[in-house]
Amino acid sequence: MFNMTRRSLLGSAAAAAVFGLVGRLEFVPSAFAAAPVEPAVGFYRYKVGSIDITAIYDGIWRKPHDPTFISNASVDNTKAALAKADLPTDFMPIPLTVVVLKVNDRLIMMDAGSGVGQWQANATHLPANMAAAGIDYKAIDTIMISHFHPDHVWGLMEKGTNDPVFPNAELVVNSMEYKWWTDPSRVDQLPAGRKPAGKRIAENFPKWKNWKLVQDGDEVGPGIRIIAAPGHTPGHSVFLATSGSEQIMVSADTMYVPALLAPHPEWQGSYDQDGPTAVETRHKLIDRVIADNIRICGSHFPFPGTGTFVKDGNAYGFTPVVQS
Repeated sequence: MFNMTRRSLLGSAAAAAVFGLVGRLEFVPSAFAAAPVEPAVGFYRYKVGSIDITAIYDGIWRKPHDPTFISNASVDNTKAALAKADLPTDFMPIPLTVVVLKVNDRLIMMDAGSGVGQWQANATHLPANMAAAGIDYKAIDTIMISHFHPDHVWGLMEKGTNDPVFPNAELVVNSMEYKWWTDPSRVDQLPAGRKPAGKRIAENFPKWKNWKLVQDGDEVGPGIRIIAAPGHTPGHSVFLATSGSEQIMVSADTMYVPALLAPHPEWQGSYDQDGPTAVETRHKLIDRVIADNIRICGSHFPFPGTGTFVKDGNAYGFTPVVQS
């Protein structure tokens, strides 16, 4: 079940009503509830209407601090934001959570994880944690892909061979994202650090016949629509699942490290291909989540990767769900 600490009062809908959220709030001592960097249990279940959701922990990137990580903020700025969120400051904690939705009898995985160490050496836990949660890889019917960054799609390919891990599952992706990354001429245009990933995608993904290319707003599953969320990548997308009166937005990398980007949504990450567009998208989607009382999960939120946003002037407060 959802569990929030006493501090989460300032991140709740009740607080929004009480304070009116007219100006910028002062969160004391933090807008975040303390969450462990590594979870004690690698999966977490909750429901949205009749949809069963399982959050599955893949691992965490203990990223060394890098002055280029946020283009318009210093390392001191990012360390201060982490400290205010009760997170470690000796590295940048970037966890990876994959969610599986059970809709009727269908198992739908949202992104495919980082490929058992293919992205980061300690991001290897997805298969074991899926098994512990009682989910069989081979039973996955559909994989909905937010974008083609390695931590989201390397799990589609076997290490070493690049053979498809899910040859029989339907792979759903925004057509713009697919076409951008699989354009053979794209590799030479990529920055040096992205060329290997671009080359691997361009050489392998077009060989597969189980892609389903979709457009912004399409219904891509029972009660699930894809929503274009560009900026992080050209075709980066989120997915909105509806069941009865309840909704959840699977937000991928829209607000990838809330400790940084909730209080500073104007910060632009080095992994955002179009920083200003990513900022515009961030405001648009988080404002919608708040206004429409939509639950939200994110790939790099503290595990189990879900929580609550409130308006905080021109920024946001965020309270993560803490695994009980």
